[in-house]
Amino acid sequence: MSVEFITKLPTPEEIRLQYPISDKMIKIKEERDEMIRKVFTGESDKFLVIIGPCSADNEDAVCEYVGRLAKIQEKVKDRLILIPRIYTNKPRTTGEGYKGLLHQPDPEKKPDVLAGLIAIRKLHMRAIEESGLTAADEMLYPENWRYLSDILSYIAIGARSVENQQHRMVASGMDVPAGMKNPTSGDLSVMLNSVVAAQHGHTFIYRDWEVKTTGNDLAHVILRGAVNKHGNCIPNYHYEDLELLAKLYSERDLKNPAIIVDANHSNSNKQHMEQIRIVKEVLHSRKLNETLKKMVKGVMIESYLVAGNQKIGQGEHIYGKSITDPCLGWEDSEKLLYTIYELV
Repeated sequence: MSVEFITKLPTPEEIRLQYPISDKMIKIKEERDEMIRKVFTGESDKFLVIIGPCSADNEDAVCEYVGRLAKIQEKVKDRLILIPRIYTNKPRTTGEGYKGLLHQPDPEKKPDVLAGLIAIRKLHMRAIEESGLTAADEMLYPENWRYLSDILSYIAIGARSVENQQHRMVASGMDVPAGMKNPTSGDLSVMLNSVVAAQHGHTFIYRDWEVKTTGNDLAHVILRGAVNKHGNCIPNYHYEDLELLAKLYSERDLKNPAIIVDANHSNSNKQHMEQIRIVKEVLHSRKLNETLKKMVKGVMIESYLVAGNQKIGQGEHIYGKSITDPCLGWEDSEKLLYTIYELV
């Protein structure tokens, strides 16, 4: 047989009972969820900044980063809501490379998914406890959502997952915002179809159960750029792109139309310093068009303690430096956050 069954994993309920969140964390999440919801419904004009490492590879470094964010959040709270990126599972284009803390709690060692499930829950819990900020994560595996569903305040569905039926239907059962990225092809209709699917209720098979969802009225789009047939990156954050997307949104019967712009990935051609310019351009576009000002609810930025990235398996790691895509360093990130504050 070509599949080897290694370890029977505990259910989400079993993991939650073993690592329960405190009353303090429950209260923090309720308050944060409500603040974020009001941005998407238009009751609040605050701007979302989803910011943090490309991948959450080290608990101490990630928590130090989130702790720094928390200090800035206090200073900008009248205009911005900062949502830390704590991405614990990473899609890989070829299937090779570091797949995140869920797979490898220690990037230098072999995969251990059981230890990974525990590690990602403990990381998210520690981040909330120490910073008071609830985070965003990517839903690479729909079956794993419930291991963290009582902790997370934002979910992203990646460019390689957005066409998948299971991702769309599981997103329809979430009570937090689910951002649907455009596929790598750049087809906006695919992304919008995913939002339609996620905003409607469904009956389907999930974790060996027949389940029924009511729909997620906070499902929305994330623009992350595209790649053409020659492998060249095509950005989609410009004014004309935002205007087109707003028009396409208006042609569909969708609740709470919202756009988040991912400043990295194919929008920056993974040139991490370009994120600064891209974010400024997006904020300028919002000022030129009242519809865009209402619809563009936030940006997504890849940032860590140390700028750039590094490879694993080649000696000692630099603490707080990405082992996947290159990120902004802390000093540039801090300056950018205050610039966003001034420009929104």
